[in-house]
Amino acid sequence: MDSIVQPAATEQPSSSRNRLLLTVYTAAIFVSALLLFSVQPLFTKMVLPRLGGSPAVWSVAMVFFQSLLLAGYAYAHLLMQARSRIVPVAVHLVLLVAAFATLPLGIASAYGEPPASGYAVWLLGLFVVSIGLPFFALAANNPMLQAWFVRTGHPAAHDPYFLYASSNIGSFLALLSYPFLLEPMFALHTQNRFWTAGYGVLILLIAACGTLLLRSPKLAEVDARTEEVNAPAPGVLTRLRWIFLAAVPSGLLIAVTAHISTDVAAAPLLWVLPLSLYLLTWVVVFQSRPLLPHKWMLMLQPVAIAGVVVLLAYGGEQNLLLTLGGHQLCFFVIAMACHGELARTRPAAKYLTGFYVALSFGGMVGGLFAGLVAPFTFSWIAEYPILIALAALCRPPANERLDGIVKWFWLALAALAVALVAPSTMTGDLSTWFEDHRVWVAGAVGVLAALLALALNADRWKIFATVALALALIRIYPADEGRVTTVRSFFGVHKIVETPGGYFHVLMHGTTIHGAERFRNNEGAQITGRPEPITYYHKDGGIGQAVTAIRERKGAPLKVAAIGVGSGTLACAAAPGEDWKFFEIDQSMVDAARDPKNFRYISSCMPDMKPVIGDARLTFAREPDGAYDLIIVDAYSSDAIPIHLATKEAMKIYKDKLAPHGAVVMHVSNRHLDLETVVVGIADANDLKSWVFNEDSGRDADYIFSTDVVISAREETDIGKLASNKSWEQTEADDRVRVWSDDYSNILGALYRRYRDGE
Repeated sequence: MDSIVQPAATEQPSSSRNRLLLTVYTAAIFVSALLLFSVQPLFTKMVLPRLGGSPAVWSVAMVFFQSLLLAGYAYAHLLMQARSRIVPVAVHLVLLVAAFATLPLGIASAYGEPPASGYAVWLLGLFVVSIGLPFFALAANNPMLQAWFVRTGHPAAHDPYFLYASSNIGSFLALLSYPFLLEPMFALHTQNRFWTAGYGVLILLIAACGTLLLRSPKLAEVDARTEEVNAPAPGVLTRLRWIFLAAVPSGLLIAVTAHISTDVAAAPLLWVLPLSLYLLTWVVVFQSRPLLPHKWMLMLQPVAIAGVVVLLAYGGEQNLLLTLGGHQLCFFVIAMACHGELARTRPAAKYLTGFYVALSFGGMVGGLFAGLVAPFTFSWIAEYPILIALAALCRPPANERLDGIVKWFWLALAALAVALVAPSTMTGDLSTWFEDHRVWVAGAVGVLAALLALALNADRWKIFATVALALALIRIYPADEGRVTTVRSFFGVHKIVETPGGYFHVLMHGTTIHGAERFRNNEGAQITGRPEPITYYHKDGGIGQAVTAIRERKGAPLKVAAIGVGSGTLACAAAPGEDWKFFEIDQSMVDAARDPKNFRYISSCMPDMKPVIGDARLTFAREPDGAYDLIIVDAYSSDAIPIHLATKEAMKIYKDKLAPHGAVVMHVSNRHLDLETVVVGIADANDLKSWVFNEDSGRDADYIFSTDVVISAREETDIGKLASNKSWEQTEADDRVRVWSDDYSNILGALYRRYRDGE
């Protein structure tokens, strides 16, 4: 009996220790990932109002986070080269404590207004000085703790990559909890306190991890248990392939988000879905037993690539739900295949930190290409098809089953390309047929690529070339939506569409119309003279009525500030002798609106317009107080809104710039968000009364749209005849809706109210 009981008693301490090791290390990696992914939106939202909320802030922030993530991984890799256990534990704990001393998060006091030039470099410096140290320490935790775990001698330490899944689960939860839980419930300063407390808890967890490491068996004994001592070091080509496999899905994440928000729908929070799927792929592939086997994903990957080809040829407006779901499902499969290859080719545990450095570097390269290089290089979302084609090269080497036709493949593909591309240089029935059947033509070539992969197990370069041809055909034979000109800048991609017959020129972002001008009458004759404002700016709409009412109330020429240029329509709302000043963040939009080939509003009505370029939160704040009879804020007519212009602090700026009897008109038309309640709330917080205009024009066929407008003023008499107009309803602030401020906003609440009210 004693001989049976004794072994169990001696094994118990080891079993308890192993469970404790696994629990503490998993918890530390999980909490670290939570903090890492929640600090990005938290601090960026803190910076936005101070820096004017420019979209450039978000892009530069992503460059900072990806670059510092690479630096953290490199630091962990170098620190773990030490054979002593005490050195990495002591150094990293000192770094964490030093970083904790800089908390809570805040903008460095030495930084004031951004400079006129070198904005990106200045902003990167701000991020480094403000949160560089705590973020750097967080970035190092994932590879560092996994490397420590390897040295503890735990039975699972020979393959610690399952802990990477725990890290990405934490990242995934942080991503979802921020917009859906933290942002709606807590102000920024409260979030900051929670985050600081979480950082303190993390330090305790990592100290516990270090203690468990130092109390583990001797290093030589652990090495014998957990490391493949004779495992060869990864070669240069292997490391380059890791970088490539990480770069393609990282860039594709940004590209697919840009595509669906530009060419499909710019719905709020849409960016959450692709990023969630991206993180989910990391969770799945690094599980000990993946729910989705890698071989399945490799089989589905060429089908997903062909699916993207068909979706790009098909367009997005006909069935938004199908298109959105299709792009994201295909992205998930492609990312799973790429990340699955990384998991399959991961090195022995002794080379773990170098592996993570390669992953991080690849992620940064992909992000830089899609997030910074592409917007300055291409006039459209060209990075999306480019990365889709490159995804074919992420497949592993194959033993071809093409047999005798291998040597003829490239000749056949070249002949096919000539046969399909040549008609685009011609006119006539053949060219028209290709344009009308672009979905079938490009789709058939895309399916051919899938067949090469699945049926013939073709070399990845052959699949890549076939996919590239299919994607090129989509660009060569554009969709039948009239002549399209794309205008791309750091702030997004806009399309200027000339409708069939040349009747209208329309400015679009995704499926949202930002402005339009009529160029031909119903008989097809060219319209000359002063253009008539249409879309949201027609004389009978909310903005048109507000301008007329304030003009009549004053009985003299107005001094007006207009935030947002768009197609330049409001230039033709000005009366002779009036002083209108425009504020616009995007110079490319001003250039496009000035060109009479696109729109004639500015060239016909205000050829000497000199807009103030820059974010209005900064530039307009420099205007003299009490200067304007009317302020028109037209930055909310898109489906994605600049929140920093819809806070009580922003409304205070508008109020300060108003003349004694002036008014603020805010255009809040939006398919997804209830912004009327938001604007009424921020106006009430500044002791302003508000009236809401919401009327359907019933003339959409003539590009005269229904418009949601809120006008706010100190007194009822300041808005003239609008106060007695039944179309304008005086509206009180909703006490149930928390006022938006630089410290608090709730996109999810605005989204819920819009759909709750059936709008």
